[in-house]
Amino acid sequence: MTDARELQLRFDAQRRACAAEPYPSLAIRRDRLARLATLTRRHRDEIIAAISEDFGHRAAAESRLAEITTVLQAAHHARRRLRRWMRPKRAAVPWRLKPGRARVHRQPLGVVGIIAPSNYPWNLAWLPAVDALAAGNRVLIKPSEHTPATSALMARLAERYFDAEELAVVPGGVETARAFSALPFDHLLFTGNARVGREVARAAAANLTPITLELGGKTPAIIGHDADLTHAAERIAFGKWLNAGQTCIAPDHVLIEASRLGDFIEAMRRTVGDFYPKGTASEDYSAVLGQRQRVRLEAMLEEARDHGCRIIPLGERLALPGGGTKLPPTLVIDPNEGLALMQEEIFGPWLPILGVRDLNAAIDHVNAGPRPLALYAFTGDADLRRQVLETTHSGGVVFNDTLWHNAVPALPFGGVGESGMGAYQGEAGFLRFSLERSVFLQARRNAVGLLNPPYRRWLLRLLGL
Repeated sequence: MTDARELQLRFDAQRRACAAEPYPSLAIRRDRLARLATLTRRHRDEIIAAISEDFGHRAAAESRLAEITTVLQAAHHARRRLRRWMRPKRAAVPWRLKPGRARVHRQPLGVVGIIAPSNYPWNLAWLPAVDALAAGNRVLIKPSEHTPATSALMARLAERYFDAEELAVVPGGVETARAFSALPFDHLLFTGNARVGREVARAAAANLTPITLELGGKTPAIIGHDADLTHAAERIAFGKWLNAGQTCIAPDHVLIEASRLGDFIEAMRRTVGDFYPKGTASEDYSAVLGQRQRVRLEAMLEEARDHGCRIIPLGERLALPGGGTKLPPTLVIDPNEGLALMQEEIFGPWLPILGVRDLNAAIDHVNAGPRPLALYAFTGDADLRRQVLETTHSGGVVFNDTLWHNAVPALPFGGVGESGMGAYQGEAGFLRFSLERSVFLQARRNAVGLLNPPYRRWLLRLLGL
């Protein structure tokens, strides 16, 4: 646990380090990124084991795919492109101000705070840290209190590979998180749910701290009339049941023409059977993290059952020896919009499937709710893809697949409206954690003195002013 006094001391030390070295060189930034990558690569097995301990069971392949590889890929991407990102950007100068020159100078903001969630405890702490370090900042990370083994490992490794003035991890509970949010960071990034995001935003507002909020929401998957149902079922199942649905960009519900609903359900049955031949006992199927989350999910499903929804479990509930629980992939057919299942982000293995009239009805359904963090659409028709893209809003869009936009380092990742504000990853992340300063260099010989008062009207007319 980190108390408020220790937290303040760590912050002050990083602030002093920023003053002593306000603009780290390319070599220093690359070295920090290399150490972050080495930390992750060299301790891969320890990281996977810690995450699995926190979850009760996390499929090792999922941790390698969604926690380890993504961080290594982001660090590699940033190191290779950092020289170009750091280079000042020339800006066009109006003819009246020539031969003066203008540019945009990118410099570090200072100290960046990162509050990470529990669902991907390694990935969502270190991915924004890659961007912040690339931009030349010092970084403080507050990991989730719900993943104590991973958080403790993260803190130990950070101490081994970084000076505390460069990067530090500060584990702790709710009180630590509140004190963390109240620090006068130069930028604060929070990943989590909207309720806590509002609290973080209020705390940051007291210091006018700029924030990036990565929240969640009701991510829809739309299946067009021309989509191959076997392919759609496979890709939606992958996105939904990776990490047992505990992914902020997992498909939250499916919208499909009512006439194709039965065929899609059968395709989902076959796909889940192929993915998890031993059902929830499969090593490749992960547990739900924490009792509170399990209780919430089971209450949500029970409410749907009480309201007469057709519920199709595709496996059995499995209690694990260490106290964890695997909840099975479960389809909920045409739930009422007033149910918690349709009002809250599910963040678990339940998948509502709604029959709609056509694509226009699916789009209307999406637009009637808060803007989601991601949107998935399955269609081979370019006109339908254009319609989806131009008539909806979401943080990201994927056609004919799910999740993979987040694996492209050059694409910004972020939400809109209730799914968040701001984006990071790749160059977008570098800019998010940089101050873009406007610089104008006046030429020794110039004509702007002609605009000094007393003003000559004929000259103003000549200059088109």
